[in-house]
Amino acid sequence: MVHEYRSGHRVSHNSYEEDMRLLLAPRLAYFSGVARHEHVTRAAQELAVPQSTLSRAMVRLEDDLGVALFTRKGRTVSLTPAGRTFLTAVERALAEVERAAESVRADADPSAGKVAFGFLHTMGSETVPELIRAFRVDHPRVRFTLVQNYGEAMIERLRSGELDLCLTSPVPDEPDLVARRLDEQRLRLVVPDEHRLASRKRIRLAEAADETFVTLEPGYGLRRITDALCAEAGFKPRVAFEGEEAETLRGLVAAGLGVALLPPPAVPRPGVVELTVTAPRAVREIGVAWLDGHEDTVPVAAFKKFLLSRRGKLLPD
Repeated sequence: MVHEYRSGHRVSHNSYEEDMRLLLAPRLAYFSGVARHEHVTRAAQELAVPQSTLSRAMVRLEDDLGVALFTRKGRTVSLTPAGRTFLTAVERALAEVERAAESVRADADPSAGKVAFGFLHTMGSETVPELIRAFRVDHPRVRFTLVQNYGEAMIERLRSGELDLCLTSPVPDEPDLVARRLDEQRLRLVVPDEHRLASRKRIRLAEAADETFVTLEPGYGLRRITDALCAEAGFKPRVAFEGEEAETLRGLVAAGLGVALLPPPAVPRPGVVELTVTAPRAVREIGVAWLDGHEDTVPVAAFKKFLLSRRGKLLPD
């Protein structure tokens, strides 16, 4: 690692860069003000700091950088070539800070802020668009960042701060999360339309014990539910294909590659028949989760309250 000597001490290059950030950051706005006015007194008045404080800050800034940024004549100053180069970078940095500040203020604006909302793929075609449409009747300027993913991935994004809320299944039971059950969704056994069971309307899951299943990959909530229901019915499913999206699985079923336990489709799919499972009770719970102890912005709190008001009526009929 590269090392340098500063003030008689041997420090790492990384530590030196951190020291420079700490030294320079508080002085950048001062420097920009002096450079813009080319006059210390007028800059001090604009920045509302004592003139002596501003003068000392500029001298220390030059000392820390090891270059002259100004040529001076009384209270009037002009930029050196090095000063002009530095000013370009400083103004770019200050503008970026201002944009970031505006962005976070806008995200927290009670009437026009932003909600980062995660949900399962199976809820993306009907449920979530209808939720957002209904919410925006009373909150028309709130914006959304929408993330579709499987349950475990969304929980990790909650923990990392990337999401404010998520709709997921099963409803998580984790010490660092708050979760509320909102609704339940019946699962159906989906079979090819020429399958031996296709003429049936209802079925006990045990009757499919010898079938080949297509399922979501391990780690998906629906996969855990499928495995648990099959175990309750007295068998372990023989899995031929694993996927990441329910409608892809329906396509595999339509192609005759297996059967699947799936929630109802947004639009009926040709080539398959969907059977009501009478035993065991085949449902999945849908809930909303958020990080415990995390302070909500006004828009997030409003959307959370809206979701909780939809208990029992979250899903389309």
